[in-house]
Amino acid sequence: MTGRHPAPTGSTVAVTLCSAARLDHLLPQRGALARLRPSVPHVVVWLDETPAPALPELADAHVLHVPPGPDGLRLAAGRNAGAERAIALGASLVVFLDADCVPGPDLVARYEAAASAHPHALLCGPVTYLPEGHVGMDDDSLDAATRPHAARPSPEAGETVVAGHDQYPLFWSLSFALAADTWARTGGFEPGYEGYGGEDTDFAFTARSLGLPLVWVGGAHAYHQWHPTTSPPWQHLDDILRNGRRFAERWGEWPMGGWLEAFREGGAVRVAEDGGWERVTA
Repeated sequence: MTGRHPAPTGSTVAVTLCSAARLDHLLPQRGALARLRPSVPHVVVWLDETPAPALPELADAHVLHVPPGPDGLRLAAGRNAGAERAIALGASLVVFLDADCVPGPDLVARYEAAASAHPHALLCGPVTYLPEGHVGMDDDSLDAATRPHAARPSPEAGETVVAGHDQYPLFWSLSFALAADTWARTGGFEPGYEGYGGEDTDFAFTARSLGLPLVWVGGAHAYHQWHPTTSPPWQHLDDILRNGRRFAERWGEWPMGGWLEAFREGGAVRVAEDGGWERVTA
């Protein structure tokens, strides 16, 4: 499925990964993107086994299908496919949003300004986690709910802060942007990651290894819609172990250390003989 309105050369294009489980979250995101003037072309990468449904709400999106691999959803490969399509449409700036995330009214403009000031950077805006029962996805309701997650820097609107070397593990893929030529320099996400976890930190480490700045972008607010979750994410334990080992083989250290420690406290994992992590077996 292709959109009716190709992106003009030099534009910003948004890329979102989605599945049937997150379709109800995607629709408010699309509504927020449509409210922007000019509106932002939107590439939606569908990650389920079967293609995306032919819904009127997706009629003007550029919909791609990247089915799962043997070990689960292919988030890394999906982002690569989405970026490739965005750049083919003429994007000079690619903005990535999780399907859960509704962009604030200034998100795109703030990312565009930051890309102008830091043309070779990986750009990250603050994310607010909306509480259960939050009502209203209009711009005023989102603005009133703004409370950025404290684990990441959140500069004042209009300000940018270049991250230190030790802050790259804080990169997360909920909301980020980078110029098309910077994307090409990274080579994209490592496609060997399947299932949950690790691929975004790997991407940040790749950027760091290339000398690309990580920049915190004030005012580029995104709003993560509530859904049930667990902490640590027990349903993803095997994915985290598998992808964590892949990461360690590439970078010499394990990611997601807080979750692994929580799994160990729960009796599910232990430190392996090689210093990594493994499941506890009976």
